[in-house]
Amino acid sequence: MNKSLKIYVYPHPQDHPFKNVLLPTDYDPKGNYASELYFKKALMKSHFVTEDPDEADLFYMPFSISPMRTDHRIDVRGIPDFVKNYILNVTHKYPYWNRTGGADHFYVACHSIGKIALKKVFVAKLNVIQLVCTSNLFSQSYIAHKDASMPQVWPRQDATPNLLTSERKQLAFFAGAMNARTRAYLLKVWENDTEIFVHHGRLPTPYSEQLLGSKFCIHAKGYEVNTARIGDALYYGCVPIILANQYDLPFTDILNWKSFSVIVHERDIPILKRILQGISSEEYAMLQSNVIKVRKHFQWHSPPIDFDAFYMSMYELWRRRSVVKVRS
Repeated sequence: MNKSLKIYVYPHPQDHPFKNVLLPTDYDPKGNYASELYFKKALMKSHFVTEDPDEADLFYMPFSISPMRTDHRIDVRGIPDFVKNYILNVTHKYPYWNRTGGADHFYVACHSIGKIALKKVFVAKLNVIQLVCTSNLFSQSYIAHKDASMPQVWPRQDATPNLLTSERKQLAFFAGAMNARTRAYLLKVWENDTEIFVHHGRLPTPYSEQLLGSKFCIHAKGYEVNTARIGDALYYGCVPIILANQYDLPFTDILNWKSFSVIVHERDIPILKRILQGISSEEYAMLQSNVIKVRKHFQWHSPPIDFDAFYMSMYELWRRRSVVKVRS
């Protein structure tokens, strides 16, 4: 993949009126949806980009969903129209889409509103590869095997934590808004427990202290199946508990999630403690050791580093490239 994958990026000038949506940032992205902007920034400076469309395996449509939703000219409701017009322009100006119906094209999105991006372009919805954080298998907008899941990562600017010195005295931890039935149920069952700490809202103490002090960190479905909690847990060396049914986990066809996380069905929340206490110290040591090994795959760097989130995402695209290349 690293030697042969080639991607053609539809070009846009620096003075384009929507350069904030189409061009990469000149700074390191921050916040909850940084993944889509990190990907674009890394790709545009990489050796994967080709200026020759005939040697391209894939075609990248570089619109970003996150800046669209805050642009008053577009707004959330205007995203489907913006994408529809973008694809119409691509089909009229270039011949590449029409050769495959967009099956060798892709876009990247991390915000959950990205699931409506192709709402008004039915052919694109069927064919275009979506590299997204919101990989909800229950949603009609995400098609497993055609689309791919990437991690939602909140970039950490502080010093890398010393995982060897952390004392994990707490069994499990979750903190966040109770904005979904799964989280409300989790709080109802475990809010008064002394070993499983479930907190509603913001913590009065540093978030990192709880992540470093817990053996297991709970990723519970909110408005969507994805949050940055998996990336947070791995960064701080905490074994993730996945409480999100119908979630196509990031890099799921590359990584063996059962080797470094505990996947629990939402209906089993009442027996969560029994499940975790049933994990032997040897099994836990193996899980946490693998957490340390895989955490590099869930971090973005500028410039990217081998096997980080950018290269893993590229490998997901590589696996989905068309077997037959169409020459103009």
